[in-house]
Amino acid sequence: MGAKPKNSTIVEKHDIMKRMKNPKRRKVGTVVNVALTIQERLKDLRVERGLTLEQLEQQTGISKSALGSYENADYKDITHTSIVTLAKFYGVSADYLLGLMETKNHPNTDLSELHLSDEMIGLLKSGKINTRLWCEIAAHRDFVKLLADAEIYVDGVASMQVRNLNAWVDTVRNEIVEKCRPGENDPTISVLKAAHIEEDIYFRNIVNEDIDGIIRDIREAHKEDSTSAPDTAAVDEIKSSLEEAARFHGSDEEKRVVVFCRQLGIDYPKLTPEEFRVIIKVLGKSKLLPIPRKRNRRKRK
Repeated sequence: MGAKPKNSTIVEKHDIMKRMKNPKRRKVGTVVNVALTIQERLKDLRVERGLTLEQLEQQTGISKSALGSYENADYKDITHTSIVTLAKFYGVSADYLLGLMETKNHPNTDLSELHLSDEMIGLLKSGKINTRLWCEIAAHRDFVKLLADAEIYVDGVASMQVRNLNAWVDTVRNEIVEKCRPGENDPTISVLKAAHIEEDIYFRNIVNEDIDGIIRDIREAHKEDSTSAPDTAAVDEIKSSLEEAARFHGSDEEKRVVVFCRQLGIDYPKLTPEEFRVIIKVLGKSKLLPIPRKRNRRKRK
């Protein structure tokens, strides 16, 4: 058992949570394609256990300075001995620390224990699906419910109960018709007709609700990720730039430069005359934003 974490460790936990919510490390695609570096894995493992560098030094025999350098993003030289020692201490594989695998808690699980079919193994190895997203879906708290509902429908577990219920509704309706002779539009008859359960529609709706809830939760969890679509569409940004240019007092050429600089995050007023001429020349080559060549250009002092 490690000692009670100090304030520094609490701050580090906050940093990790912040990094998880809005991580900077990204590959092309979605958040679920995130790959932790060796340095990040080492720091995450230490902070998860509530250990300071001093406490980790006492328990592993590796100096505090070395441990701190191992967690530094710019440090690349980690000794083989330290990797083995830290892997054994944290109960993970050396391959996990080195970023060669993603399974931290089950590094040596036998494939046969997973009960996967050849087709499933082939699909997971093919690279055709996002396995990290699939793992998030499967690990969701409602995934077991989704599979249970799907199994009930696929195996026809509830078919007999549905047929029995529909038969009971028909019996009640027939008794009412015989005794009361209600009209075709009688409310009671309409209710009994509506009480009939269409098994296909019923279970499709249930399964759809299950998967929709899972996907919404995952989407919400990654809403702040850098690879997620921004709330402000690109067209809104362009519209804002054009409105700013329209308010700008200057020539058409200068207004085009304003739009161009706004899109690139350049502070237009700080442009030198030479920089202004270069941008005008570049924009003049555009087929979408042709610069009139017959009019005199404004001279900048």
